[in-house]
Amino acid sequence: MLKKILILATGMLLQLLSSFAANTENGKNQEINLIPIPVKVENRTGSFNITSATKLVADASLKGITDLFAAVLHAPTGYQLRQAESDNSGIHFTINSTYNPTLGNEGYILDVTPTRIDISSNKPAGLFYAMQSLIQLLPKEVESSVKVEQENWTVPCVKITDYPRFGWRGLMLDVSRHYFPKESVKKYIDQLAKYKMNVFHWHLTDDQGWRIEIKSLPELTSIGAWRAPRMGTWWTREPRAKNEPVSYGGFYTQDDVKEIVKYAQDRFVTIIPEIDVPGHSLAALAAYPNLSCTGGPFNVNVGNVFYTKEDNALCPGNEQSFAFMDKVLTELATLFPAQYIHIGGDECYKGFWKNCPKCKKRMTDEKLKTVEELQSYFIKRMEKMVISKGKKMIGWDEILEGGLAPEATVMSWRGIQGGVNAAKMNHPVIMTPDHNCYLDLYQGDPAGEPPTYSMLTLRTCYNFEPVPAELTDQSLILGGQGNLWTESVPTYRHAEYMTWPRAFALSEVFWSQKTSRNWEGFIHRMEANLARYDVANVNYARSVYDATIRPIKKSADKPMQITLVKELDDLDIYYTFDGTFPDRFSSKYTDTLNIPKGADTFRMITYRNNQPVGKMITASIKEIEKRSGSK
Repeated sequence: MLKKILILATGMLLQLLSSFAANTENGKNQEINLIPIPVKVENRTGSFNITSATKLVADASLKGITDLFAAVLHAPTGYQLRQAESDNSGIHFTINSTYNPTLGNEGYILDVTPTRIDISSNKPAGLFYAMQSLIQLLPKEVESSVKVEQENWTVPCVKITDYPRFGWRGLMLDVSRHYFPKESVKKYIDQLAKYKMNVFHWHLTDDQGWRIEIKSLPELTSIGAWRAPRMGTWWTREPRAKNEPVSYGGFYTQDDVKEIVKYAQDRFVTIIPEIDVPGHSLAALAAYPNLSCTGGPFNVNVGNVFYTKEDNALCPGNEQSFAFMDKVLTELATLFPAQYIHIGGDECYKGFWKNCPKCKKRMTDEKLKTVEELQSYFIKRMEKMVISKGKKMIGWDEILEGGLAPEATVMSWRGIQGGVNAAKMNHPVIMTPDHNCYLDLYQGDPAGEPPTYSMLTLRTCYNFEPVPAELTDQSLILGGQGNLWTESVPTYRHAEYMTWPRAFALSEVFWSQKTSRNWEGFIHRMEANLARYDVANVNYARSVYDATIRPIKKSADKPMQITLVKELDDLDIYYTFDGTFPDRFSSKYTDTLNIPKGADTFRMITYRNNQPVGKMITASIKEIEKRSGSK
């Protein structure tokens, strides 16, 4: 009897161990590393295995979504997943027969069991976002663009209930300073949509290039889209020489635009076009100099200093400026189905307006006391024009100056105060303050990064709160976006480097509930998603693993000192002042450092778990002194 009991007990133990191993393999202990973090996640035992026989069960009207999902899986798996109208197993995409107010228009429920996956939402957009979560639940190899030899494509059993905090979740790409081909723009849209962002703000015009075909104004692209080629740091470049060829640039034809708009629509992304006026118009003036106060001639700017020295604004006293903009907006409105058109309105130098006879006459006729009121006059006419095309107008927060247009939406970039002021005037606001959302800024120590200006770390992005506590009507904050200006971004690979992972942080700020956000948890999930980007060959910055040098200005009784700041608590910093390369056997940073007499070079590197994880960063003592203002 005892022998039988022992055999039975042994068998039960082996069964339990086998069950544990299967559950571990099939998803019980598989981590859920979703970005942005969902509202609610219920972990379960087991997993669902996707095979070549798995059916995508959906109404025929949802074929666009199921085709996208099938296309994502086809490259790495080789599977040709088919849509079916009914099946007891498979992956089910369902629009709710009764509207669930908790989910809204973009929320979803994703329910994974060992036998089937159920996705439900009120609207197709919710199914699309559930699909993005489902893809993130699959092994990272699903991101590959070529077939991967892998036996199991498993999804851990889980139930996710999710919906966004804000309706406006965007990224802006500036294609004026550097032109990015059509396929790169599509890739950017793909990447932002994967992380549940739904707005692509397309900065199409500026002093350095006009990038969209306007058929009634052909010189905008035949002249305004091209400039003399240059390299070197922005604002230090030599101006275009007389008769120097203009070969750098490009533009999007209207057929290109239609193709990109359709591509975005299929991914539930709205494209907001921006034509930046009245300032930032040098490329337009190169094509049509009669629209300026001074008459030109003008060259498309190559990145040389010109602001306040050269006229770059449309003349608000010239009625031809408004006829020009009417043609532009007419064609723009037919190309972009979005309800908004962005007209810029930022950083307009008004010095040339003060001496312009046409501007003086306009101010007299309209009883305008200042050039700020003259800009407001221009913007208000833009709004009437935009409304006449069946659209709404957005402008940067400078449009508040001189009086805000009656129905304008304000994009607040100079901090949040412009947004606060606009909201208190009952205007909708999109929050995109430069100190939280400008992705062209340094994301690590300048000594270890490509040249740009100012600083925006990953942690600062993640800590952004778009809704100011002082607002009584918080519904006026539509959401926010990250902005990638490209003066210092000459290639698409570098655009990716500047965008990710900071856009991971912003996607969570704009989608996830405020109470769900947690820095340490985010970093863990970020690292899992960076591994996915490695598979997908998407570039990104590892600056969060580096330390930053913070100099302390020396005084008469104290030598020059520096502190070293890290974003991740589990990093160790090692340094040298003697010109050698530090490693984990070098001096370890613990507190403020005195710079030794005679030292001319400082180097540092970060380690995690005794392994190098950051870049070797080298800075001259002279450069550090410059940062502090010491001499």
